[in-house]
Amino acid sequence: MKTRYPYILLLNIAGLALFLSWYMPTGHGFWFSIDYAVFHFFNQKLVESPLFLWVVAITNNRAFDGCSLLAMGALMLHYWLKETPEGRRRIVGIGLVMLLTAVVLNQLGQALIPVKRASPTLMIENINRVSELLHIPTKDASKDSFPGDHGMMLLIFSAFMLRYFGKVAGLIGLIIAVVFAFPRVMIGAHWLTDIVVGSMTVVLIGLPWCLMTPLSDKLVTLFTHYLPGKNKQFLNK
Repeated sequence: MKTRYPYILLLNIAGLALFLSWYMPTGHGFWFSIDYAVFHFFNQKLVESPLFLWVVAITNNRAFDGCSLLAMGALMLHYWLKETPEGRRRIVGIGLVMLLTAVVLNQLGQALIPVKRASPTLMIENINRVSELLHIPTKDASKDSFPGDHGMMLLIFSAFMLRYFGKVAGLIGLIIAVVFAFPRVMIGAHWLTDIVVGSMTVVLIGLPWCLMTPLSDKLVTLFTHYLPGKNKQFLNK
């Protein structure tokens, strides 16, 4: 792929504008009202519905994170099974580049964004906490929730699926991202803006420089070339 500077700059500007719309206003402006309303809506549901309480507790258990990995793996497996041997090696390479990109962007986001904010369950008094209501292992709080790293990883996955497998794969990837990122908001371990603003800002500013330039394709080719296995011979023809 040739470097698509106009689109990259447009996405970068959108990401910066999104972040500044939250960061610049006193008290985060209208974003705080949205955050507060979303948190209290779901927090009240915890005591109104035992079923909702259990669903939120289970979907925020560490073991449930494995389900998100299974969902992402199943989507990539769908395309891997339809490929030729050399195509399968390339998909493995795509997966490795995606993982590397997610780690790098997450570290850069945590280091460069000048924000440290605790989750609403640690900032708002007299609220319901799932860990106190059920006393089972679940993630209902975070001392540094911005940007949302879990949501960021899932958004990066959906972008890679769109870039390398098409619109349908990208849409399914986005659905996976919403399904597995939003429980963190429902339980109060993240503010809504940790994902909608924080995660999206990092993705909009950082990811285009990988996916909309030759960088990702070159890394995929590099990883694919050095993968072990008998099918490596296809790459040298």
